[in-house]
Amino acid sequence: MEFVPKKKLQLLAGRTHPALAQGIAGHLGVELGETNLIDFANTEIRCRFGESVRGADVFVIQTHCEADGRSVNDSIMEQFIMIDAAKRASAKRITAVCPYYGYARQDRKSQGREPITAKLVTDLLSAAGANRVLSVDLHSGQIQGFFDGPFDHLTAMPVLVEHLKAHLPGDVVVVAPDAGRIKAAERFARHLGNDMASVYKRRQKSTINEVEALGVMGDVGGRTCVLVDDMIDTASTMCAAVGQLKREGASEVWAVATHGVFSGPAIDRLKNSVIDRVVITDTLPLPAEKQIDKIEVLPVAKLIADAIDAVFEDTSVSEIFGGENQA
Repeated sequence: MEFVPKKKLQLLAGRTHPALAQGIAGHLGVELGETNLIDFANTEIRCRFGESVRGADVFVIQTHCEADGRSVNDSIMEQFIMIDAAKRASAKRITAVCPYYGYARQDRKSQGREPITAKLVTDLLSAAGANRVLSVDLHSGQIQGFFDGPFDHLTAMPVLVEHLKAHLPGDVVVVAPDAGRIKAAERFARHLGNDMASVYKRRQKSTINEVEALGVMGDVGGRTCVLVDDMIDTASTMCAAVGQLKREGASEVWAVATHGVFSGPAIDRLKNSVIDRVVITDTLPLPAEKQIDKIEVLPVAKLIADAIDAVFEDTSVSEIFGGENQA
Protein backbone atom coordinates (compact mmCIF):
# COMPACT_ATOMS: atom_id res chain seq x y z
CA MET A 1 0.00 0.00 0.00
CA GLU A 2 1.45 3.34 -1.08
CA PHE A 3 0.98 6.30 1.26
CA VAL A 4 0.13 9.58 -0.54
CA PRO A 5 0.66 12.59 1.75
CA LYS A 6 -2.06 15.26 1.78
CA LYS A 7 -1.03 18.91 1.61
CA LYS A 8 -3.14 21.45 3.45
CA LEU A 9 -2.85 25.22 3.08
CA GLN A 10 -4.04 27.28 6.04
CA LEU A 11 -4.30 31.08 6.03
CA LEU A 12 -4.37 32.93 9.34
CA ALA A 13 -4.50 36.71 9.68
CA GLY A 14 -4.07 39.30 12.37
CA ARG A 15 -6.30 42.31 12.93
CA THR A 16 -4.11 44.99 11.33
CA HIS A 17 -5.34 44.73 7.72
CA PRO A 18 -8.27 42.28 7.40
CA ALA A 19 -9.30 43.58 3.94
CA LEU A 20 -5.95 42.60 2.42
CA ALA A 21 -6.05 39.18 4.10
CA GLN A 22 -9.56 38.58 2.75
CA GLY A 23 -8.40 39.58 -0.72
CA ILE A 24 -5.49 37.14 -0.59
CA ALA A 25 -7.80 34.35 0.59
CA GLY A 26 -10.25 35.15 -2.19
CA HIS A 27 -7.59 34.84 -4.89
CA LEU A 28 -6.42 31.52 -3.42
CA GLY A 29 -9.99 30.21 -3.11
CA VAL A 30 -9.63 29.37 0.59
CA GLU A 31 -11.24 30.62 3.80
CA LEU A 32 -9.31 32.51 6.45
CA GLY A 33 -8.91 30.44 9.60
CA GLU A 34 -10.46 31.63 12.85
CA THR A 35 -7.79 33.12 15.08
CA ASN A 36 -10.12 34.31 17.87
CA LEU A 37 -7.77 37.13 18.85
CA ILE A 38 -8.74 39.02 21.98
CA ASP A 39 -7.19 41.70 24.19
CA PHE A 40 -7.15 41.17 27.92
CA ALA A 41 -7.88 44.08 30.25
CA ASN A 42 -4.13 44.67 30.71
CA THR A 43 -3.70 44.84 26.85
CA GLU A 44 -2.05 41.41 26.55
CA ILE A 45 -3.09 39.42 23.45
CA ARG A 46 -4.39 35.87 23.20
CA CYS A 47 -5.36 33.75 20.20
CA ARG A 48 -6.92 30.32 19.86
CA PHE A 49 -7.40 28.79 16.43
CA GLY A 50 -10.89 27.57 15.61
CA GLU A 51 -9.66 24.46 13.78
CA SER A 52 -6.69 22.12 13.71
CA VAL A 53 -3.52 23.20 11.88
CA ARG A 54 -1.65 19.94 12.55
CA GLY A 55 0.48 19.06 9.53
CA ALA A 56 -0.65 22.15 7.62
CA ASP A 57 1.37 24.64 5.60
CA VAL A 58 0.42 27.74 7.60
CA PHE A 59 0.72 31.32 6.35
CA VAL A 60 0.35 33.97 9.06
CA ILE A 61 -0.55 37.33 7.47
CA GLN A 62 0.12 40.57 9.29
CA THR A 63 1.29 43.92 7.96
CA HIS A 64 3.33 45.83 10.54
CA CYS A 65 1.63 49.14 11.20
CA GLU A 66 -0.60 51.12 13.50
CA ALA A 67 -4.31 50.36 13.09
CA ASP A 68 -7.50 50.69 15.13
CA GLY A 69 -5.72 52.00 18.20
CA ARG A 70 -3.04 49.29 18.16
CA SER A 71 0.58 50.30 17.60
CA VAL A 72 3.06 48.85 15.11
CA ASN A 73 4.60 47.00 18.06
CA ASP A 74 1.20 45.49 18.90
CA SER A 75 0.79 44.26 15.33
CA ILE A 76 4.24 42.64 15.31
CA MET A 77 3.65 41.00 18.71
CA GLU A 78 0.27 39.72 17.50
CA GLN A 79 2.01 37.98 14.61
CA PHE A 80 4.58 36.43 16.95
CA ILE A 81 1.75 35.07 19.12
CA MET A 82 -0.10 33.55 16.15
CA ILE A 83 3.12 31.94 14.90
CA ASP A 84 3.84 30.51 18.35
CA ALA A 85 0.31 29.11 18.56
CA ALA A 86 0.69 27.46 15.13
CA LYS A 87 4.03 25.93 16.12
CA ARG A 88 2.60 24.52 19.35
CA ALA A 89 -0.41 23.18 17.39
CA SER A 90 1.99 21.08 15.23
CA ALA A 91 1.88 23.03 11.95
CA LYS A 92 4.19 21.45 9.39
CA ARG A 93 5.64 24.72 8.07
CA ILE A 94 4.97 28.32 9.09
CA THR A 95 5.47 31.31 6.79
CA ALA A 96 5.28 34.82 8.21
CA VAL A 97 3.63 36.99 5.54
CA CYS A 98 4.55 40.63 6.23
CA PRO A 99 3.28 42.79 3.33
CA TYR A 100 4.89 45.78 5.05
CA TYR A 101 7.89 44.81 7.18
CA GLY A 102 8.23 46.89 10.32
CA TYR A 103 11.49 48.51 11.44
CA ALA A 104 12.96 47.97 7.96
CA ARG A 105 14.74 51.35 7.99
CA GLN A 106 16.77 50.39 11.07
CA ASP A 107 18.86 47.96 9.00
CA ARG A 108 22.31 49.15 10.07
CA LYS A 109 24.04 51.35 12.63
CA SER A 110 24.27 54.87 11.24
CA GLN A 111 25.64 56.18 14.55
CA GLY A 112 27.17 54.65 17.64
CA ARG A 113 25.07 52.91 20.31
CA GLU A 114 22.12 52.24 17.94
CA PRO A 115 20.24 48.95 17.46
CA ILE A 116 19.76 47.05 14.20
CA THR A 117 16.06 46.51 14.77
CA ALA A 118 15.34 45.03 11.32
CA LYS A 119 17.57 42.11 12.34
CA LEU A 120 15.87 41.87 15.73
CA VAL A 121 12.46 41.42 14.06
CA THR A 122 13.73 38.49 11.97
CA ASP A 123 15.33 36.94 15.07
CA LEU A 124 12.02 37.16 16.92
CA LEU A 125 10.07 35.73 13.96
CA SER A 126 12.44 32.78 13.98
CA ALA A 127 12.23 32.38 17.77
CA ALA A 128 8.42 32.41 17.55
CA GLY A 129 8.56 29.51 15.08
CA ALA A 130 8.52 30.95 11.55
CA ASN A 131 10.31 28.76 8.99
CA ARG A 132 10.01 31.27 6.18
CA VAL A 133 9.27 34.98 5.64
CA LEU A 134 7.49 36.70 2.75
CA SER A 135 7.41 40.47 2.32
CA VAL A 136 6.87 43.14 -0.34
CA ASP A 137 9.45 45.77 -1.36
CA LEU A 138 11.75 45.86 1.62
CA HIS A 139 13.41 49.19 2.31
CA SER A 140 16.74 47.38 2.05
CA GLY A 141 17.31 44.06 0.28
CA GLN A 142 19.95 43.04 2.82
CA ILE A 143 17.16 42.30 5.33
CA GLN A 144 16.64 39.00 3.48
CA GLY A 145 20.00 37.90 4.87
CA PHE A 146 18.99 38.66 8.45
CA PHE A 147 16.66 35.63 8.54
CA ASP A 148 18.26 32.19 8.81
CA GLY A 149 15.91 30.56 6.31
CA PRO A 150 14.10 31.31 3.05
CA PHE A 151 12.99 34.92 2.67
CA ASP A 152 10.76 35.64 -0.33
CA HIS A 153 11.13 39.28 -1.36
CA LEU A 154 8.24 40.31 -3.61
CA THR A 155 7.96 43.52 -5.60
CA ALA A 156 4.85 45.53 -6.40
CA MET A 157 6.51 46.96 -9.51
CA PRO A 158 4.36 44.91 -11.98
CA VAL A 159 1.17 46.35 -10.44
CA LEU A 160 2.51 49.91 -10.41
CA VAL A 161 4.04 49.78 -13.91
CA GLU A 162 0.82 48.41 -15.44
CA HIS A 163 -1.15 51.28 -13.91
CA LEU A 164 1.36 53.91 -15.00
CA LYS A 165 1.44 52.67 -18.57
CA ALA A 166 -2.33 53.02 -18.76
CA HIS A 167 -2.66 56.44 -17.12
CA LEU A 168 0.50 58.55 -17.41
CA PRO A 169 0.02 61.72 -19.46
CA GLY A 170 2.46 63.39 -21.85
CA ASP A 171 6.25 63.18 -22.05
CA VAL A 172 7.38 61.20 -18.99
CA VAL A 173 10.60 61.03 -16.98
CA VAL A 174 11.10 58.69 -14.01
CA VAL A 175 12.77 60.41 -11.04
CA ALA A 176 14.63 59.00 -8.04
CA PRO A 177 13.85 61.15 -4.97
CA ASP A 178 17.35 60.51 -3.60
CA ALA A 179 20.54 58.59 -4.38
CA GLY A 180 19.36 55.49 -2.54
CA ARG A 181 16.47 54.94 -4.99
CA ILE A 182 18.37 55.33 -8.26
CA LYS A 183 18.45 51.60 -9.04
CA ALA A 184 14.72 51.26 -8.41
CA ALA A 185 14.03 54.29 -10.63
CA GLU A 186 16.22 52.76 -13.37
CA ARG A 187 14.11 49.58 -13.33
CA PHE A 188 10.87 51.58 -13.58
CA ALA A 189 12.30 53.68 -16.41
CA ARG A 190 13.36 50.56 -18.30
CA HIS A 191 9.90 48.98 -18.01
CA LEU A 192 8.13 52.20 -18.93
CA GLY A 193 10.55 52.98 -21.75
CA ASN A 194 11.25 56.48 -20.44
CA ASP A 195 14.20 58.65 -19.42
CA MET A 196 15.41 58.95 -15.84
CA ALA A 197 16.46 61.80 -13.58
CA SER A 198 17.25 62.15 -9.87
CA VAL A 199 16.92 64.68 -7.07
CA TYR A 200 19.79 65.23 -4.70
CA LYS A 201 18.91 66.16 -1.17
CA ARG A 202 20.39 67.02 2.20
CA ARG A 203 19.12 65.63 5.48
CA GLN A 204 20.13 67.42 8.67
CA LYS A 205 21.52 64.91 11.20
CA SER A 206 20.17 66.96 14.08
CA THR A 207 16.57 66.72 12.84
CA ILE A 208 14.20 63.86 12.05
CA ASN A 209 11.92 63.73 9.01
CA GLU A 210 13.15 67.03 7.59
CA VAL A 211 14.74 67.06 4.12
CA GLU A 212 16.05 69.81 1.83
CA ALA A 213 16.13 69.24 -1.95
CA LEU A 214 19.16 70.90 -3.53
CA GLY A 215 18.78 70.22 -7.25
CA VAL A 216 17.88 67.86 -10.08
CA MET A 217 20.13 65.80 -12.32
CA GLY A 218 18.39 65.31 -15.69
CA ASP A 219 16.00 67.09 -18.01
CA VAL A 220 12.53 67.55 -16.43
CA GLY A 221 11.37 70.85 -17.99
CA GLY A 222 7.86 70.61 -19.45
CA ARG A 223 7.62 66.88 -18.66
CA THR A 224 5.54 64.64 -16.40
CA CYS A 225 7.79 63.46 -13.56
CA VAL A 226 7.19 60.16 -11.76
CA LEU A 227 8.91 60.04 -8.37
CA VAL A 228 9.53 56.41 -7.37
CA ASP A 229 10.09 55.28 -3.77
CA ASP A 230 9.45 52.21 -1.63
CA MET A 231 7.37 54.11 0.93
CA ILE A 232 5.91 57.48 1.83
CA ASP A 233 6.10 58.01 5.57
CA THR A 234 6.00 61.65 6.68
CA ALA A 235 6.19 62.77 3.00
CA SER A 236 9.11 65.09 3.76
CA THR A 237 11.34 63.61 1.04
CA MET A 238 8.54 63.49 -1.52
CA CYS A 239 7.30 67.03 -0.93
CA ALA A 240 10.83 68.45 -1.03
CA ALA A 241 11.50 66.62 -4.30
CA VAL A 242 8.17 67.71 -5.80
CA GLY A 243 8.87 71.34 -5.00
CA GLN A 244 12.30 71.13 -6.61
CA LEU A 245 10.93 69.44 -9.75
CA LYS A 246 8.24 72.10 -10.14
CA ARG A 247 10.89 74.82 -9.77
CA GLU A 248 12.85 73.08 -12.55
CA GLY A 249 9.80 73.35 -14.83
CA ALA A 250 8.07 69.96 -14.51
CA SER A 251 4.52 70.10 -15.91
CA GLU A 252 3.13 67.39 -13.61
CA VAL A 253 4.58 65.39 -10.73
CA TRP A 254 3.32 61.98 -9.65
CA ALA A 255 4.59 60.13 -6.58
CA VAL A 256 4.58 56.34 -6.79
CA ALA A 257 5.33 54.10 -3.82
CA THR A 258 4.53 50.60 -2.62
CA HIS A 259 3.82 51.46 1.00
CA GLY A 260 1.64 54.38 2.07
CA VAL A 261 2.64 54.80 5.72
CA PHE A 262 1.44 58.42 5.93
CA SER A 263 2.40 59.10 9.53
CA GLY A 264 2.39 62.42 11.36
CA PRO A 265 2.02 65.42 9.05
CA ALA A 266 2.13 63.38 5.81
CA ILE A 267 -1.46 63.88 4.65
CA ASP A 268 -1.43 67.61 5.35
CA ARG A 269 1.89 67.95 3.54
CA LEU A 270 0.59 66.10 0.48
CA LYS A 271 -2.71 67.98 0.52
CA ASN A 272 -0.93 71.35 0.62
CA SER A 273 1.86 70.45 -1.80
CA VAL A 274 1.95 70.98 -5.58
CA ILE A 275 2.02 67.23 -6.19
CA ASP A 276 -0.56 66.15 -8.79
CA ARG A 277 -1.10 62.48 -7.91
CA VAL A 278 0.03 59.87 -5.37
CA VAL A 279 -0.16 56.21 -6.35
CA ILE A 280 0.37 53.55 -3.67
CA THR A 281 -0.65 49.93 -3.06
CA ASP A 282 -2.76 48.50 -0.26
CA THR A 283 0.04 46.75 1.66
CA LEU A 284 -1.06 49.06 4.48
CA PRO A 285 -4.62 50.06 5.36
CA LEU A 286 -5.62 53.63 4.49
CA PRO A 287 -8.04 55.00 7.11
CA ALA A 288 -10.96 57.11 5.93
CA GLU A 289 -9.49 60.27 7.47
CA LYS A 290 -6.36 59.89 5.29
CA GLN A 291 -8.18 59.35 2.01
CA ILE A 292 -7.76 62.44 -0.13
CA ASP A 293 -8.43 63.01 -3.84
CA LYS A 294 -4.73 63.01 -4.72
CA ILE A 295 -4.21 59.43 -3.46
CA GLU A 296 -4.98 56.35 -5.55
CA VAL A 297 -4.63 52.85 -4.04
CA LEU A 298 -3.85 49.74 -6.12
CA PRO A 299 -4.52 46.17 -4.87
CA VAL A 300 -1.65 43.71 -4.34
CA ALA A 301 -3.67 40.75 -2.98
CA LYS A 302 -3.28 38.73 -6.20
CA LEU A 303 0.48 39.30 -6.27
CA ILE A 304 0.84 38.03 -2.68
CA ALA A 305 -1.60 35.17 -3.31
CA ASP A 306 0.43 34.03 -6.34
CA ALA A 307 3.59 33.99 -4.21
CA ILE A 308 1.87 32.04 -1.42
CA ASP A 309 0.62 29.53 -3.99
CA ALA A 310 4.17 29.13 -5.36
CA VAL A 311 5.56 28.53 -1.86
CA PHE A 312 2.81 26.01 -1.08
CA GLU A 313 3.36 24.15 -4.37
CA ASP A 314 7.17 24.36 -4.02
CA THR A 315 7.57 26.22 -7.31
CA SER A 316 9.63 29.32 -8.11
CA VAL A 317 8.59 32.65 -6.61
CA SER A 318 11.11 34.70 -8.59
CA GLU A 319 9.66 33.42 -11.89
CA ILE A 320 6.44 35.30 -11.08
CA PHE A 321 8.43 38.54 -11.32
CA GLY A 322 10.89 37.52 -14.04
CA GLY A 323 13.68 37.76 -11.44
CA GLU A 324 12.99 41.46 -10.80
CA ASN A 325 12.25 40.77 -7.14
CA GLN A 326 15.90 39.83 -6.65
CA ALA A 327 17.27 43.06 -8.13
